[in-house]
Order: sequence, then C-alpha cells, then structure tokens
Amino acid sequence: MGAINGNQWDLAHRLRYQWDNWAPVLKVMAVLWLVLALFMALPWGVLVIERDPDARAFGLSMLLVLAAVGTVWLSTHKTVIELKSWQMFVLTTLSWVTISGFASLPLILGAPQLTLTNAVFESVSAITTTGSTILVEIESLSDGLKLWRGIMQWLGGIGIIVMGIAILPFLKVGGMRLFHTESSDWSDKVMPRTGGIAKATLSIYCGFTLLAVLIYWLGGMTPLDAVVHGMTSLATGGFANSDASFGAYADNPFLLWMASLFMLTGALPFVLYIRTLRGARSALWRDQQVQGLLFLLAVVILGLTLWRVWLGTPLFEALTQVSFNVISVVTTTGYASDDYSLWGPLAYVAFFYLTFVGGCSGSTSGGMKIFRFQVAAMLLRNQLRFLTHPSGVFASRYNDQPLTDDVTRGVVAFSFFFFLTIAGLALGLSLMGLDLTTALSGAATAVANVGPGLGEIIGPAGNFAPLPDAAKWLLCLGMLLGRLEILTVLVLLTPMFWRK
Repeated sequence: MGAINGNQWDLAHRLRYQWDNWAPVLKVMAVLWLVLALFMALPWGVLVIERDPDARAFGLSMLLVLAAVGTVWLSTHKTVIELKSWQMFVLTTLSWVTISGFASLPLILGAPQLTLTNAVFESVSAITTTGSTILVEIESLSDGLKLWRGIMQWLGGIGIIVMGIAILPFLKVGGMRLFHTESSDWSDKVMPRTGGIAKATLSIYCGFTLLAVLIYWLGGMTPLDAVVHGMTSLATGGFANSDASFGAYADNPFLLWMASLFMLTGALPFVLYIRTLRGARSALWRDQQVQGLLFLLAVVILGLTLWRVWLGTPLFEALTQVSFNVISVVTTTGYASDDYSLWGPLAYVAFFYLTFVGGCSGSTSGGMKIFRFQVAAMLLRNQLRFLTHPSGVFASRYNDQPLTDDVTRGVVAFSFFFFLTIAGLALGLSLMGLDLTTALSGAATAVANVGPGLGEIIGPAGNFAPLPDAAKWLLCLGMLLGRLEILTVLVLLTPMFWRK
C-alpha cells in the first residue's frame, strides 16, 4: 500500500512539475487569444449594423474564443510569467498554430461555410501574411468577412515584426542580431525592452496603416476597400476584396504606385523607423540591408520594364505594372495587377526566382530575406580569396559589425533547411498528382509566404481552391514553417530539446 501511495505521489509530483512549466506558456497564449477575440468584435459590429446573418457566426466565434481564454485564465491566474528559452520556442510555434485555428471559426460558421480544410488554409494564409486564397467570388462576401480577412493579415503583420525584433534574436534565430549595434539603444538589451519596442512598433505600424487607408480612399477606393487594402499592404499580406486581386484597380496608376510604396514600407526593418524617429536620420538609408533591397528592385524593375517595352508595351504602363508586381513578389505581398506569367519566358523565370528573395529582416515580409543573400555573397567572396591566398585572414563586416561564427552558421543552416523544406513539400505535392510547375511554385510560395504561384491553377490569375485537401494541409505546414523561420519549429522535433 505504501508503495502504491509512493507511486501516486511521484506521479502527482511529475504532473505538477509539468503544469508549472506549461502554465506560463498557456497564460501568454490566452492573452493573444483575447486580443484576437477583441478584433473579432470589429467585423461583428459592422455586420450587426448591416443586419447581416454573418453577425451570428462572428458572435459565436467570439464566445468560443473567450471560453478558451476564460478556461486557461482561471487555471493560470496565479502563475507568474517568466519564460525560459525552451518555453519561448514552444510559445512561438503554438501561438501561431492556435491563433490560426481560432481565426478560422468565422469562415466555418459564416456565409461561405467553408470546410475545415479550406477555412484553416485561408486563416493560416492570412495570419502568416502569405496571401494564398481558396475563396472565389470574393466580391459577394459580406463586408464583415472581407474586413476580417484584412484584420487577420494586419494582426499577423504586427506579430511578425515583434517576433522578428524581440523574440527570434533571443532564441538565436532570425537576422535581427545583425542590427543591434553598439551605438544604439537597441543592443543586447532588446529583451528587457520588449514592451517599449512593441509599443513603438505598434505606433508606427498603425500610423502607416492609417496613412495608406487615407491615400487609398482619396485615390478612388471605396471605404471598405481602402481599409482592407491599407491593412494588407503594410502587412505585406496581399488579400484583396476581389478575385482579380489589385487588378480591380489596374486602370488607376496612382493607386498602383501608392500600393508599391506601402508594400515597400512594410518590407523595411521597423526598428530602423524607430531609430529614425529617435534622431538617427540616416539610419534607414545607411543600412546595408535596405541598400541591397533597393538596388535589387531597381535592377529587376529596369530589366523587366525594358523587356516589356521591347515587346511593345508603352513605357509608362510597362514601368507601372512591372514596378507594382515586382515589389509585390519581392516583398512577399502577393498582390497581382496583371497576369505576369503571360509576359514571356524571361518574366516567368524571373518571378520564380524573385519568390525566394523576400524583404528585410525585422519587417512584415517573408522569404529568405535580403541579408542572407548578402552574407552568403561575403562568404563566397572570402572563400575565393582563400583559394588564392591560403594563408590569408579575411574578416567580414555587415553594417559595421563583424560577422560572427554563430551568424554565419545560422545563415547556412537556415538556407539549407529553407530549400530542403521547399524540395520536400514539392515532392509531396507531386505525389498528389500536381504538375511540376504547380508543385514547385506552390511549395516555394508557401515557405516564402508570397501568395500566388505560377501556372494555370495557382498563378496570379488562379486560385488554390482546386488543390486536393491533403495538398492544402501540406501547404499550411509550409506557410507556418516559413513564417517561423523553420529552425524555430524544427528544434521542437529534436529529442535533445525535450530532454533539456
């Protein structure tokens, strides 16, 4: 009897130990769920005013999310939030997964009455700001659901920035460690200052969003379109209120140029906006990553514009369309104002390459990020020098900081797993019967969080709805892996992580 009681005591002790470890993670997640529920109230209010039946779906969704929040909060209200590194890894992954799940509820319960697969795909695509969609006849959706699609991407955008600036550097993942210079207030003290960073970032993010909404409205958009496009431009998400994406405004060059500007704004490091406002006026333009992104865009836009002019397109039209669509793909926004897959073989291949690039680290954009290509170029240059001068010592610097071994290891590891993930997903999609173009570009656009792929099915004029359900779940995995910088998720699959 004593042995039984001893075993029971040991089991109870282990369960209590596990609960103490998981309670802080659940408590933080409950706060994030509460924020999601509060934002659900916005489309719910619009639908109530319009007396739209979809109001019932949003009301029920809010109640379900609030019920989950209340259950967790009652269980953890005495828990002190002091997260260890392993808890941060778990929290980062689980928060994106659970928020995507809760965000899909209005899509399941609302007018489209999507299947579980399609609803989760749409919400994962929104929260990760990928922009791939399975919806057709978007124009016929209720105003509340249109607004909710924009809100999901807007929330995902601010979450991405905070994660990239404050969380991933702490976990030794991502690229923002390169931008914490000794002369700046944003140095190694970034974690204790997370609250200040989040507030400053949110203020700038909201300011740019409001400016975009105002300009879009003055440029000719309806108020709802202006709000949704304003949110999805800054989030580099790409959801629009039309099946034609931004093509609904293709005949308005002003809107195309303004959208290009705001997409680029969302793809630059927000920490540099903060530094600029704090007095470092040249911080943005002197940054090596920003310079690299602007140079790449200028070269590609110039080349493709000349290509289209040579094919007979008027210069201004060519420049406008090329600039918009190139910036959209490079920043991983995913808007399309034209079917660029019909621009000829050069453009077709160029846009496939651009799928992998992405914007800057610490922005809302996805992809590999510009700085990784720049670091890889430095490593290649030093290796060539070493072959010529075997006894030489070649130091590399980025933004006036030495490139440390942990940074270069991180770049190499991420790049390897980035392309390995795309290759694995493409293989899985091909096993489901998808053609080479659809499988490869679909995998690339998911992991890079771009949105449209290439080909007749998922190209800029297509849709992800025809894909089999298994392919959609696989692409959801790819979108989450890409958004969480892959290594953040893969480390959870190692036995060593859980033993620690």
